[in-house]
Amino acid sequence: MSEKTIKIAGPMFDRRGVLRGMGAAGLAVGAGLKAPLAFASEEEIIRSHGYSFYGDLKYPADYPHFDYVNPNAPKGGQITLSARGTFDGFNRFAWRGNAESDSGVVAEAMFAEMPWGGGAPADSITDSYCLIAREVEYPKDKTWCVFHMRDDVVFRDGSPLRAQDAAFTHNLFLEQGIRSYSRAVKERISGVEVIDDHTLRYTFADGISRRSLIGQVGGTPIFSEEWYEKTGERLDEPSVLSPMASGPYQVGDYEFNRYVVYERNPNYWGWDHPANVGRHNFDRIRVEYFSDATAEFEAFKAGVYTFRTEGSTKQWATGYNFPAIDRGDVKKEAIPRGTAPSNSGIIFNTMRAPLDNRTVRHALSLAFNFEWTKESLQFDLTTQRDSFVQGQDWEAKGAPEGDELAFLQSLGDVVPAEMLTEDVVMPHTSKASTPIDRRNKRAALKLFEDAGWTVNDAGQMVDEAGAQMSLDFLVLSSWDETRLASIDAFVKTLANWGIKVKADKVDSAQGQQRFLDKDYDLIHTRILSFSTASTSLRQLFGSETAEVSSYNPSTLRNDMVDAIIDKALAATTRAEEITAMTALDRALRYERIIVNAGYVPEAWVAYYDMFERPENLPPYAVGLLDFWWLNQEKEAALKASGALR
Repeated sequence: MSEKTIKIAGPMFDRRGVLRGMGAAGLAVGAGLKAPLAFASEEEIIRSHGYSFYGDLKYPADYPHFDYVNPNAPKGGQITLSARGTFDGFNRFAWRGNAESDSGVVAEAMFAEMPWGGGAPADSITDSYCLIAREVEYPKDKTWCVFHMRDDVVFRDGSPLRAQDAAFTHNLFLEQGIRSYSRAVKERISGVEVIDDHTLRYTFADGISRRSLIGQVGGTPIFSEEWYEKTGERLDEPSVLSPMASGPYQVGDYEFNRYVVYERNPNYWGWDHPANVGRHNFDRIRVEYFSDATAEFEAFKAGVYTFRTEGSTKQWATGYNFPAIDRGDVKKEAIPRGTAPSNSGIIFNTMRAPLDNRTVRHALSLAFNFEWTKESLQFDLTTQRDSFVQGQDWEAKGAPEGDELAFLQSLGDVVPAEMLTEDVVMPHTSKASTPIDRRNKRAALKLFEDAGWTVNDAGQMVDEAGAQMSLDFLVLSSWDETRLASIDAFVKTLANWGIKVKADKVDSAQGQQRFLDKDYDLIHTRILSFSTASTSLRQLFGSETAEVSSYNPSTLRNDMVDAIIDKALAATTRAEEITAMTALDRALRYERIIVNAGYVPEAWVAYYDMFERPENLPPYAVGLLDFWWLNQEKEAALKASGALR
């Protein structure tokens, strides 16, 4: 760690009496400039090149680059990926339309991140390092923070990025942003103030946990105020324009629903920044769009796109036997991952009856036969997922004991008594020989009866008024055949039990809108995992934003979960944080909001043999678009042989 801690009295002045935060210019400020706020005397102030709640940054202030990158990675060339579905714009924050999935890559924040998804650095869970900011300053109690910004950052049009732009963007998200985010931010961030062109101060609300707020404001993308004023664009409306930002890539060529090319930003300011060394190595990143999985895979075999992340067990087991594989032109690789697998499966919308009843959810989950799905559809390549944080130190196991038990007991009556003594909820088992397990059917019918549902003489599952249980399963036509087949087996089992399920396929645009509107009873998707107790837990599982949060597909609203999140956010040590997250995993599993699908512990990738990467990958990212690179000699050889066009 190389944080600087000093004690100051009164406003933020250095030992020479000059207001701090002049950025790289180091200019003195006239006496007429208002100090941000008065501070308590003898307040302990931390000023650092990065932020960790625990103050234990891995990299010192003079770090040359992240350990896992190749600082001499060659730059240039193009990588081509694929996507399924459609897109009609580049504003990923709009609540209508279907924005291109990578369109947020154009923006940066005070702290460095992986623009294509994920945190930077990829070898630490708790660290953030300054990017647009040169340093971050905050008191020990984290009631506020000040970002001292670089003075050489420019937007892609060459105009300077200022503190005013960051403040504008913050307010733009409050006024026009995603409702769950806006609501959460308004309750936690009480103010933002521009001190000068390169100094910005955030003030945080009283009476709340502030453990992740510096990271939150430091991770907010920054857009150009002038651009929004000139164009009249809105954050909440679909747009064919890409927001003006400062990232290493910008939207180049595109054709809606067919392809998009992200190309190097010729005005990018930060190629030599330590957080960027060895990263962002491709000149162009092209994404080809396909209507279905079959067309997508055939295009890879033909060399239309050059790197594929495989999500289909069937394809992985049977599809990679084409000539380019046999010649060695295409490599197939399973890369170990240190992160928890995706929490994918059939998710219940708990906002809608009868799925607001935990017993009904338990009964319905018994209709999913993982063992049959694994053997019949997934070529025995998947593993049953037990936990929301599978394989992590904070995965709940057995009955609670020690610190976790004491933690749960401290929450009082919101914790069901059986949770304190019984083993954590585990997935049910089924016979693999048939999709309908009679033992599980008997158990489910008993649970349904306990919840007021019985099977009538016509074989229909009905409530006390005689109305048949009817569920709406949101299914997208672009999903791969393995996922569709597993959904079909689940739906047929429910039909066998007398439950009516509508599972008509819709296109990706309609599916996206229904997903955002929570217009479904069931959906096969994922819930993000968690490795730290940040305020994002409220958007993932919290009651206050459940109805509007796109990160909470189960619309979970639960007093016990809310109480656990509150205490998790108040943790002051990593040990306390892990205890709280273990309790959260236990509580989420108790609530039965998801029917667990299987997972694969590795990342499955296939690619034309012209891409290279560091020998030792970091534990928390494969990093394809972050720190891999193109070997242009190998590319030329593949083209000369006819393997690529």
